[in-house]
Amino acid sequence: MAKLTKKQKEAQSKIENGKTYTVAEASALIKEVSNENFDASVDLAVRLNVDPRKANQMVRGVVTLPHGTGKDVKVLALVTPDKEEEAKEAGADYVGLDEYLEKIKGGWTDVDVIITMPSVMGKLGPLGRVLGPRGLMPNPKTGTVTMDIAKAVSDVKAGKIDFKVDKTGIVHAAVGKASFDAEKIAGNARELLTTLVKLKPQAAKGVYIKSIYMTTTMSPSVAIDTKRFTEQ
Repeated sequence: MAKLTKKQKEAQSKIENGKTYTVAEASALIKEVSNENFDASVDLAVRLNVDPRKANQMVRGVVTLPHGTGKDVKVLALVTPDKEEEAKEAGADYVGLDEYLEKIKGGWTDVDVIITMPSVMGKLGPLGRVLGPRGLMPNPKTGTVTMDIAKAVSDVKAGKIDFKVDKTGIVHAAVGKASFDAEKIAGNARELLTTLVKLKPQAAKGVYIKSIYMTTTMSPSVAIDTKRFTEQ
């Protein structure tokens, strides 16, 4: 096992072993223990008491973080010519159709989100092997397949993210940057957690949220009390 550096030991010492914190406490603490020399992402890992292999226990949704993600999200709008101006005015970084479909066929995926129209989805089907593994395939459930292109682009730019429980029952999502005020990190985290509670499948029995951990890219994790995460 690799030895901890002096900074890592110092960070670890600030987290009380076995203790769980409120979201506000964890958000303040995560800023203290984050010692990366870059603006690290603040992430939540939420273990749910669900079986993702069963369709009636799949948890997937979208949430607009009130304080944004802190990330400059690159958006590709795959739209017909009559929608191009709408997409550009809303702030899409790349706008077009056939030329970008060809680029994607060639392996280009230098974007964070792809937004498109229902009539274009047929053309994206053959690109599933490229887009699917990267989480870039548009989906009506996440609002990325729509006729209201302007709203979809604006929402993503403002901090809308989509999430899905993985095969081990955990939802991973970024809720800000280490440079954020602790209050903003906490506000974003509560918004995500509240949304997850609303999405609890009827088939899920027993304790729904089993554990919550907050961490930055390289910091130790901070355990959040699953019964107190709504506290201010």
